[in-house]
Amino acid sequence: MKNVLLTRRIPSSVLSKLESQCAVEVYAGAGALPHAELVARAAGKDALITLLTDKVDAEVMDASPSLAIVANIAVGYDNVDLAAAQARGIVVTNTPDVLTDATAEFTWALILGVARRLVEADRAVRSGAWKGWALDYMLGTELRGKQLGILGAGRIGRAVAAKAPAFGMHAAFAHHPSASALGLKTMSFDELLVSSDVISLHAPLTPATRHLIDKRAFARMKRSALLVNTGRGSIIDEAALAWALQERLIAGAALDVYEDEPRVHPDLLKFDNVLLAPHIGSATRETRTAMAELAVRNVVAVLSGADPLTPVTSAL
Repeated sequence: MKNVLLTRRIPSSVLSKLESQCAVEVYAGAGALPHAELVARAAGKDALITLLTDKVDAEVMDASPSLAIVANIAVGYDNVDLAAAQARGIVVTNTPDVLTDATAEFTWALILGVARRLVEADRAVRSGAWKGWALDYMLGTELRGKQLGILGAGRIGRAVAAKAPAFGMHAAFAHHPSASALGLKTMSFDELLVSSDVISLHAPLTPATRHLIDKRAFARMKRSALLVNTGRGSIIDEAALAWALQERLIAGAALDVYEDEPRVHPDLLKFDNVLLAPHIGSATRETRTAMAELAVRNVVAVLSGADPLTPVTSAL
């Protein structure tokens, strides 16, 4: 039987399917598998099923000459050295499509949450700070008639945009060849910053997008703008975000991802107008099970000599 390493537990219904065809080792520790231990455990494995918290580099790949596939349970794959994998003939797969709807729904939860100050309101009730109804108490902002600016025209970004009319918003995308080819309304990145009331980030992390939302970007935004990130944490310069909030350059932010997870920039913790979630954009039972199942199907396919279902063919 082929040997497979799982770097985190997955639903038992999915695991049993894999165990029926392969010898499976599962890391059962709390939190991410330390890199040195990942290297050690990768030895002799034919397949790795990894998460975005696992740095799968050349050292990991060289630990097992028989390694045939790295199946990443995520849409993004910036944690995998794709060039190293291609040089060694190792297939890399991801899990697109299956988490699109869950992440898009959660993005709207964040938008509504920060716009209507839901977390602040909940804290006020629980702490006893709420003293009764008042005309000007805990005022938020309405979405109708406003612009949703989206960075990233992939599946999730488009799914978020598709829901905008339900809230009376119109969506616009930062100009990109893929967005234009799909007939989406686009504008320059600078114009998007200047004109959008809500800016939602759905781009992959690349050298071009790392810290794309920096001090200059914040200075261009409306002072009433809300920033939402369910993409990758490092797209935002968190120190710059804290500065922008301190200077009241934007009205608030809602984050599900961070530069150095699980660490959050300490200055962000003190702002009531920042909604912080623990990277749960795709965290529904249905979606997380579907992600694990797709990764397992990719592994079984490759180890049996068939083509992978969702291969990654180019670097981010």
